[in-house]
Amino acid sequence: MKLADNKATLSFSNGSPSVDLPVYHGNIGPDVIDIRKLYAQTGMFTYDPGFLSTASCQSAITYIDGDKGELLYRGYPIEQLAVNCDFLETCHLLLYGELPNETQKADFTNRVTQHTMVNEQMQFFLRGFRRDAHPMAVLTGLVGGLSAFYHDSTDINNPEHREIAAIRLIAKLPTLVAMAYKYSIGQPFMYPKNSLSYAGNFLHMMFATPCEEYKVNPVIEKALDRIFILHADHEQNASTSTVRLCGSSGTNPFAAIAAGVACLWGPAHGGANEACLNMLEEIQAMGGVAKVGEFMEKVKDKNSGVRLMGFGHRVYKNYDPRAKLMQETCNEVLQALGLENDPLFKLAKELERIALEDDYFVSRKLYPNVDFYSGIVQRAIGIPVSLFTAIFALARTVGWIAQLNEMIGDPEYKIGRPRQLFTGSPRRDVKPLDQR
Repeated sequence: MKLADNKATLSFSNGSPSVDLPVYHGNIGPDVIDIRKLYAQTGMFTYDPGFLSTASCQSAITYIDGDKGELLYRGYPIEQLAVNCDFLETCHLLLYGELPNETQKADFTNRVTQHTMVNEQMQFFLRGFRRDAHPMAVLTGLVGGLSAFYHDSTDINNPEHREIAAIRLIAKLPTLVAMAYKYSIGQPFMYPKNSLSYAGNFLHMMFATPCEEYKVNPVIEKALDRIFILHADHEQNASTSTVRLCGSSGTNPFAAIAAGVACLWGPAHGGANEACLNMLEEIQAMGGVAKVGEFMEKVKDKNSGVRLMGFGHRVYKNYDPRAKLMQETCNEVLQALGLENDPLFKLAKELERIALEDDYFVSRKLYPNVDFYSGIVQRAIGIPVSLFTAIFALARTVGWIAQLNEMIGDPEYKIGRPRQLFTGSPRRDVKPLDQR
């Protein structure tokens, strides 16, 4: 961090002495006021529910400018990465800070490929779940369970342990997600194939069966790889902050990532694309495109309780840069599969048209976000709605690991311990039972 020449001065109207607070510059983005000594100097905390104005860490990984609709991984715009790089190149960038050259890419890809299999005992662990369990419930257990199988990489303070845990998690998440899917539909598990790409291997494990050869569709393979890139990291969101907070206690990397998976499950976070597709199917059941106008009127009525899923974002106050890329991918996939006239896609286009023209949505900057189209793409590929969030977790794992490693390497990091504004009863004495 770079200390600014100026300071922030906090003054009080009750006559208490004012306090000078240091100001630090980021390379881009807002400056921050350092309040670490505020309690020692004033006896007071700050109050910021949802951390809307609080920087909990310094990070060099991902930057978002919500007003500009800009998303950068290590300084590179997401639009350029999604077009010019594959997912494993993006993983290398997030983990090590730079895009790989040809030799580095081959080495990194080989290391990941060699770790895609999971211990055979994981099958028996998986079979302890009900077959109709939500995939995120299964995945939370499986990821946490990895720490029971890989004891040689559970010391979060050992750089070598963190390195091998990172490779293992990136490599094994597609295998675990595919296993959870196969288990839910009663099909045999498919082992990884080292000859396939990262996305191609996942498609193979998801949709191949032992009774016939499976050929990966290159359009779908490219689309899935792009989905992974677009979801790889997203600054200090709820699940990333959860991973950092969990990891700050010194727990092992597998447990910290499992905590991120659990947080991502929520419909306000990783479950948003699942909620979006469910919304589209509900409108379709009501009458489809003909009922879109009626539905949007309900959305505008605060008393209706109807929400428009897949539009707007807590961070972006402009068009989500990932949404345009996902829209292009959606068009490519539907065209390749002959689904251009898919009723849900037509429905989605009509929803988007109204939202971009109606003053109610425009004034509130409720633009389509990445979840709006990613659900349609995954549905077209053949991925069930219940598995959408697990796919998100698969992609986000590399971001979580990069953030966790960065935190561990930060000499200023401490175990997370938020403060509170206490509003309960003041001290009181316990009376004997017969006097209460």
